[in-house]
Order: sequence, then structure tokens, then C-alpha cells
Amino acid sequence: MAKVLREGASYTQRDIIELLGEFSAFKDRVEKKFSTLARELEGKTNEHDLWVNLYMISSDYAEETIGKRFKQEAAMQKVS
Repeated sequence: MAKVLREGASYTQRDIIELLGEFSAFKDRVEKKFSTLARELEGKTNEHDLWVNLYMISSDYAEETIGKRFKQEAAMQKVS
């Protein structure tokens, strides 16, 4: 979904709701696990932008990790 928003493609209301749900769950997990970080972001004038940027970075990282794992599995299957 992050790519869709960055590329400027169209998206449905359902896509937006799913993205907001994902973001909310992500924010809750970060706040729970990294309370120090959450306190540092809280109340900043650009708090929302900071959270969105953190979400986008983590989404990109997750996509990259999944892509690498998929390529490794494909390479292993070719070797077998």
C-alpha cells in the first residue's frame, strides 16, 4: 500500500481504511515496545509527520526484507 500512495495511483476508500488500520496498529506496537521513542514524538508540532515517516521507513524495510527472502528461496530452489 505504501507504494500505491507514493506513486500517486488511485485507491479506494477501503484501501484507505485498511492503510489507516495498519498504521494505527503499527503505532500501537511502537508505542508499546518503544515507549521512550513514543514519548519523544508526543506533542511535537510535526508528530504526525514523524509517525508517518517512521511507518513508511518500516514498511519499506519490511518489503525489502521479504523481497530478499523470496530471492534467496528462489535461488535455493534453482540450486536443488
